[in-house]
Amino acid sequence: MSDRVRVSVKAIVIADGRILLTKHRDSQGVWYCLPGGGQEHGETVGAALVRECLEETGLQVLPGLLLFVRDYIAEHHEFADEDPGAHQIELMFRCELADATVEPVVSEPDAMQVGVEWVELSRLSECRLYPKALVGLLADELPTGGAVYLGDVN
Repeated sequence: MSDRVRVSVKAIVIADGRILLTKHRDSQGVWYCLPGGGQEHGETVGAALVRECLEETGLQVLPGLLLFVRDYIAEHHEFADEDPGAHQIELMFRCELADATVEPVVSEPDAMQVGVEWVELSRLSECRLYPKALVGLLADELPTGGAVYLGDVN
């Protein structure tokens, strides 16, 4: 158990009515999340976002507007036993692809990551997406006036 709060950055990449998601598998089946990951010491948030997206999707992103901020305190959610003591702050940025013609390719996948997928925004409610709070938010018009704090949600 750690007493440190981890900073994680996530990319919201939307094109042609689809969103770029990392695809994972566990004992309950397939689930999805936004590409991204933990910021390293001495690394800017923007650099962490670019690095993590390249590792997980093989795509170069251009970070844009901060859209959502989330706390994740594991002991308050269903994964408390799998990630005891975890506390993470997630910063979710709207991103564009540096090259829209490149297809995603996983180079350094996270644990349980089995791929990358463009998912139709209209299908998000059918997917097991984490955090779940994003399902409705991503289907609606994205915020333009500043980041929305989601709270401690999963």
